[in-house]
Amino acid sequence: MGSLLRKPKGQTGLVHAITPEDAGWGYVGFDLWRLAPEEIAAGKLEGREAILVLVEGRAELTAAGQSLGELGGRMSVFERTPPHCVYIPPGTTWQARATTPCVLAVCSAPSPGGRPVQMLGPDGIVLESRGEGTNARYINNIAMEGRDVADSLLVTEVFTPAGHWSSYPPHRHDEDNFPDLTYLEETYYHRLDPSDCFGFQRVFTDDLSLDETMAPADHDVVLVPKGHHPCAAPHGVEMYYLNVMAGPRRAWRFQTHPAFAHMMGPRVT
Repeated sequence: MGSLLRKPKGQTGLVHAITPEDAGWGYVGFDLWRLAPEEIAAGKLEGREAILVLVEGRAELTAAGQSLGELGGRMSVFERTPPHCVYIPPGTTWQARATTPCVLAVCSAPSPGGRPVQMLGPDGIVLESRGEGTNARYINNIAMEGRDVADSLLVTEVFTPAGHWSSYPPHRHDEDNFPDLTYLEETYYHRLDPSDCFGFQRVFTDDLSLDETMAPADHDVVLVPKGHHPCAAPHGVEMYYLNVMAGPRRAWRFQTHPAFAHMMGPRVT
């Protein structure tokens, strides 16, 4: 698998192309396109569903030969407005032509097919608050379990204020033991404001057989194959991340690290 911290390959075009084979796991895929106006991203995934997230900027989208029009609203993720998102079923050709500078995420996982192309946002996505004190953060629920919009994918955005923790208390979802715990692979696509700063993320198992602490920069991706995975935004640095999760069951059940059991409360992400 190599390092869990993945740096973008260049500044434009397809800068991340994370497949299950590349990640060394079985479910989650994540691509990221950074486009200038008139540049095009396109794809077609056999046996895999996708959720396209217009992270920033605008683009004209087509899917299955049908125009979806110009999508996108926010020019910066830190506006915290709901993103424009589209569900793409397996075997469906899609294309995005940027009309402004654009960042497009392609979140994917296995699917038997049968669902239609569908708009998932911004309608239906409401910014929610979670946690308290320096554990407070804000969530855009794109495709979590409560929305029956995918077969495998769970997708959400998290906005972590400067000086706060997120994905905290430390928790894991790496065993298929429903209803107590589910096996979900996960990627974190990080953004930072100011963009030349860094954040922190640790991925570790209870027995520390996996224990990697990283300082993700703007546009970096962190892989979470198993274990706990808390994040921290330094003082003066706001953190955003786009989460993609998938596994054998589309359900999110986790276990908090035993040392932090006294902090058990509302669910974390």
